[in-house]
Amino acid sequence: MTLDFHTNKKILEEVAIIPSKRLRNKIAGFSTHLMKRIQKGPVRGISLKLQEEERERRMDFVPDESAIQTDRIEVDKETIDLLASMGMSELPGVVLKEEQPVAMAAPVGFGGRGGFGGRRGGY
Repeated sequence: MTLDFHTNKKILEEVAIIPSKRLRNKIAGFSTHLMKRIQKGPVRGISLKLQEEERERRMDFVPDESAIQTDRIEVDKETIDLLASMGMSELPGVVLKEEQPVAMAAPVGFGGRGGFGGRRGGY
């Protein structure tokens, strides 16, 4: 298939038995449109051999250093208690995370004139 409608129409005449001229023109038009979309970039539902090879290369890639660091895992007190109840309290690298006090923020939308919190026209 090509980017030219008339060439695609001739190819369809040679390759397939299409019962009507109207259907042949529709198929040639659609294939031309699809080829133009494929040329611009990837098309959902259609994978070319080159795209499949690129996808396989990405899937087979193994980084030199893992993004997940497992030598030290910080967990909260509840998780350590859960691990202890399961008999897994001595897992290497699992340490208790230091708890930091959480400051309570003022609720949004209270105070001011009341009603709608944003600006309205006419004020």
